[in-house]
Amino acid sequence: MPTRRTFLTCLAALAASGAPDGPAAALQPVSAVGLDTPEGTALLERIRRGGTVMFIRHADTAGEPCDAYGDAREDQRNVSPAGREQAVTLGARIEALGIPVAKPVLAGPVFRARDTAELAFGVDGVRVTDSLLADDYAGGRLDWVLSEHRRLFGAPVPEGENRVLVGHRFPAQMIFGSVLSGTSLPEAGVLVLEPRGDGAAEILGVLAIVPVLGDGNPRCRPR
Repeated sequence: MPTRRTFLTCLAALAASGAPDGPAAALQPVSAVGLDTPEGTALLERIRRGGTVMFIRHADTAGEPCDAYGDAREDQRNVSPAGREQAVTLGARIEALGIPVAKPVLAGPVFRARDTAELAFGVDGVRVTDSLLADDYAGGRLDWVLSEHRRLFGAPVPEGENRVLVGHRFPAQMIFGSVLSGTSLPEAGVLVLEPRGDGAAEILGVLAIVPVLGDGNPRCRPR
């Protein structure tokens, strides 16, 4: 079975403040596993039963211009052409693997998250919400955005379905700590959580349902 790490949401303050010490910071980063590994097979069987949260990082952005932090598409770092194909393949594989998905899928409003969700699950199957904003787009609402991530990570999910969220790595890292740093949650990777319903969630692992492109954490192209 995948290694379980339990993180009480009270650790969010430590992670968000950048504190170097504490239980979350002391753990080794997780690694994305493929479906062809024993760990990946175990994760797949777990999410097929439902009752989990699948937090998907937006698809590949390699070679795309860096954010200018505007609301218009041209002012944002977008999903690359390869990433668009990656997102379509991700949705098709989730369906083919028999993974139950509760609709609507929730996605952040920054285009790379929204596009990933809509390409994977269809426009009609997605609801865009500020709850999944990227940290660097949150401004003065960062505390609220992190609170919303914690709520969506920790609220119970019925058996037979999975809550699917599409967003950005860094808010998850701010909550769970350095275990999600660097390439631990690659673009298009799926962070699988088991909600506890008491303000906590267990990280069951990170699943690469589609192949990771490059190292999964590319640099943006300066404007």
